[in-house]
Amino acid sequence: MAAPVAFFAVFFAYPVAVIVARGMKTDGTWHLGRIGEVLAQSDVRHVLWFTTWQALVSTALTLLVALPGAYVFARFDFPGKQVLRAVVTVPFVLPTVVVGTAFLAMVGRGGLLDELWGVRLDTTVWAILLAHVFFNYAVVVRTVGGLWAQLDPRQEEAARMLGASQLKAWRQVTLPALAPAVAASALMVFLFTFTSFGVVQILGGPTFSTLEVEIYRQTSEIFDLSTAAVLTLIQFVAVGAILALHAWTVRRRETALRLVDASVTARRPRGTGQWTLLGGVLLTVTVLLVLPLAVLVQRSLDAPGFGYYRALTGEDGGVFLVPPIEAIGNSLSYAVAATLIAVLIGGLAAVALTRRDAGRLVRGFDALLMLPLGVSAVTVGFGFLISLDEPPLDLRSSWILVPLAQALVGVPFVVRTMLPVLRAVDVRLREAASVLGASPWRVWREVDLPMVRRALLIAAGFAFAVSLGEFGATVFIARPDRPTLPVAVARLLGRPGDLNYGQAMALSTILMVVCAVALLVLERLRTDRTGEF
Repeated sequence: MAAPVAFFAVFFAYPVAVIVARGMKTDGTWHLGRIGEVLAQSDVRHVLWFTTWQALVSTALTLLVALPGAYVFARFDFPGKQVLRAVVTVPFVLPTVVVGTAFLAMVGRGGLLDELWGVRLDTTVWAILLAHVFFNYAVVVRTVGGLWAQLDPRQEEAARMLGASQLKAWRQVTLPALAPAVAASALMVFLFTFTSFGVVQILGGPTFSTLEVEIYRQTSEIFDLSTAAVLTLIQFVAVGAILALHAWTVRRRETALRLVDASVTARRPRGTGQWTLLGGVLLTVTVLLVLPLAVLVQRSLDAPGFGYYRALTGEDGGVFLVPPIEAIGNSLSYAVAATLIAVLIGGLAAVALTRRDAGRLVRGFDALLMLPLGVSAVTVGFGFLISLDEPPLDLRSSWILVPLAQALVGVPFVVRTMLPVLRAVDVRLREAASVLGASPWRVWREVDLPMVRRALLIAAGFAFAVSLGEFGATVFIARPDRPTLPVAVARLLGRPGDLNYGQAMALSTILMVVCAVALLVLERLRTDRTGEF
């Protein structure tokens, strides 16, 4: 636990504490009354209301749209199911900047809806809500569908034989068993939408602002660290409550059910109703998930002869100090370094958490590992700049600062992927190897590693994908001569002109392809034991 604790203390807790203290202290005195002053501001209360409201509505819409898909993936067996599973998961690993850009291409000025019917949604809340459903569809399908596939269908069949209608059997037998998974997925969707930044930043414009966007505005535009610190504390408390609820629902899910092999529960659709349901889910996936990405690719090809892509290689005397195309190499190198850090730190934490003699303090660290997913990335990024500025941790001019920030987001995915597999390793195998004289390192190398190698590769793939798309912290710390792909896309969208817009679409398409390839590799490696997140 020494390395994970030190890593999170230095590169997460310390920067967040420093920036909060910078905003809440004056001449060494804490001004807690500032919290009430900030909350009394009408514009701050509006941001809090909108953040909560849109997260609740986004969560409800995601459950409404994705639960039929969870059932189809759990209970139906049909050609192309594995490919469709990968397609459904692509939006989840896409950077939020790409998601926002894809919907901007579909619902914004000159977008698909504007061209066909003269309708624009980029100035309405519907664009944000639909983008959130697009982004979180896979969370519900994977979490709920993974459990649904393992529920014994004979329990519901027994209720039907005893006279219950199909709806009553589902409501009284299946739904209670699914409730923990539904609650867990709903809480995760609420967490992701409550802390939404890239999507709201691009689609919300000046009209709509979440807590995360407002923290960014107060920090980088208004330079009001006091207000930003108060908003960070509010978000921290809210995220802590959400994660506590999530941990409770996950424990219920793990301990309250008897499961069967998922491979025996799926079958070919039967009857008109089931084929209609399958067709409806396929239509939803096509319109909601595939169409925005297809429009994004189409917009990137609007210029003849791949003009927007060729423009990426030209010198840019405005926002960029280097050709925008160099952002690809920067992002890949940063993501590789971040993946190595995340796998090392996350792997050590996962091993420590699976030890039978782990104390309560170690087990409590499991929940803390999830905090970087919910705490303001903007706060972390700006905290890096103002806290890591003195020896021996003067890293402001070092390239490693970006991978460190990205690794903070990747570690939770590594831990969540490796924990189930490590816990499934029979401890008697380790004990037998130790009795035969093997050192702890050799026991790990020859007993644990062969069993968790595939999970380790999947964890590395997820860490690589999320590192590629990290935006909130990177936008502060990426150097102008080494921009990442998400930062380059956001800067191009912030400049007027069709050429800048087209280059943003081209860079977003490149980023989408890289993430999709990484995901397809993960899907190929996926096993029933390590396939959920």
